[in-house]
Amino acid sequence: MFLCEETMTTAKKKVLILCTGNSCRSQMAEGVLRHYGSSQYEVFSAGTKPSSVNPIAIQVMKEIGVDISWHRSKHVDEFKGQTFDYVVTVCDNAKESCPFFPGDTKRLHWEFPDPPHDREITESVIQEFQKVRDMIHAKFKSAAEKGFE
Repeated sequence: MFLCEETMTTAKKKVLILCTGNSCRSQMAEGVLRHYGSSQYEVFSAGTKPSSVNPIAIQVMKEIGVDISWHRSKHVDEFKGQTFDYVVTVCDNAKESCPFFPGDTKRLHWEFPDPPHDREITESVIQEFQKVRDMIHAKFKSAAEKGFE
């Protein structure tokens, strides 16, 4: 019996990363996991109250070679009824208001601090974004390399 190569490969795991605004933390996490784990994971992000992708998040991700400039903020309802292997919340608000997803979904909560969004852009604000980016980068790069288990 011969099996074609396609049936011998393992299907990608589906991951949804949730935050409130889907403007910064979840966008950065999606970018990192796509960058390092695109062969193993199909990655999406969304928010419970989406806004727009924060330009500082785009800037600090570009500094590490991850392009999220094409991302858009999405409402979690866009994914209603879909199945995911993992749903990862990156803020408490999203954890509390995360909807039910069908199937054998593993829910994880990896909280990261929210960088300042509505202040004047200064070097210290950029540094706060970089700190959060580095935390997200470490956690999601590790997940790409070692798995979520």
